[in-house]
Amino acid sequence: MRIAQLAPLAESVPPKLYGGTERVVAWLVDKLVELGHDVTLFASGDSRTIGELHPVWPTALRLGRKGADPSAANAMLLEAIARRAGDFDVIHSHVDWLPLPLLSRLGVPFVTTTHGRLDLPGLPHVVHQFSDASFVSISDHQRLPLPEARWIGTIQHGLPSELLQPSYEEGTYLAFLGRLTREKGPEDAIRIAHATRMPLRIAAKIPRAETAYFRKHLAPRIDGNKIQLIGEVDDVKKQSFLRQAAALLFPIAWPEPFGLVMIEAMACGTPVIAYPAGSVPEVVEHGVTGFIVENEEQAVKAVGDLGKLDRRRVRARFEERFTARRMARQYEDVYGKLVAAAA
Repeated sequence: MRIAQLAPLAESVPPKLYGGTERVVAWLVDKLVELGHDVTLFASGDSRTIGELHPVWPTALRLGRKGADPSAANAMLLEAIARRAGDFDVIHSHVDWLPLPLLSRLGVPFVTTTHGRLDLPGLPHVVHQFSDASFVSISDHQRLPLPEARWIGTIQHGLPSELLQPSYEEGTYLAFLGRLTREKGPEDAIRIAHATRMPLRIAAKIPRAETAYFRKHLAPRIDGNKIQLIGEVDDVKKQSFLRQAAALLFPIAWPEPFGLVMIEAMACGTPVIAYPAGSVPEVVEHGVTGFIVENEEQAVKAVGDLGKLDRRRVRARFEERFTARRMARQYEDVYGKLVAAAA
């Protein structure tokens, strides 16, 4: 099939540092090409892909030139796919709602993967307006706020099996990886680490909007010894960061749509200790790939029970459930059904 992939422009594909959606898009494109499809990626010009890259904006917006107008960049994205729509059998959008008015009028089968939370005001009206648009969720829990949407599948994320190599040695610290926002639970992670008397290593970015939160609630607790802030990490540093950890702490307090970091940890053989919010029960197998706990007290106990888990089994379950090839095969099936229905 001839497939167009529309990526967000905030980060390059794949991203240089933080950027879950863009990583998934990169892995999906590469695996689809390996499966024999003709794939064109519409993304920022600093992206890299083994498919065809159609650059619609010179550089990713977050790390690119300051002051760039996101609306202008997205206008270029929409114009690019409008001009080339006839080149494709199917269009796959990862840009949420913005392209729907255009894609609905191009006469080419399309599907949207929603990568964010869907319990936001106004979204039911959008779904009602575009009742014929097809959507794929990244977890069953993600779609709950919008049951009236035309869901044609749930496809969990996957990453290349060779990307992160596991370690089967007992880790020496607890890891926290993600954005430093209240909903991600960094304060809980710090308290859990203190209670277990284990070091905590934090690999995370500080969003501009969360600077005040970081300074008030987190910075005073980061002593550079027991609690260390490493900052954002790329894929190379991420591997060593995760594989040397005893566990990944994921004490979230929001409806996490998927949680890519959980399967990144599993790929390294590292178990996950997580609160049961959002997609967590669909990703973590309690007592196999980690522990699902209700609160800090249970998390502390789970740290003490890590020796009961087999890190080889954690890696094996990753390979069975969360590879990029599995993800690409599932999307391949979705595309085929859309094309057949249109024909």
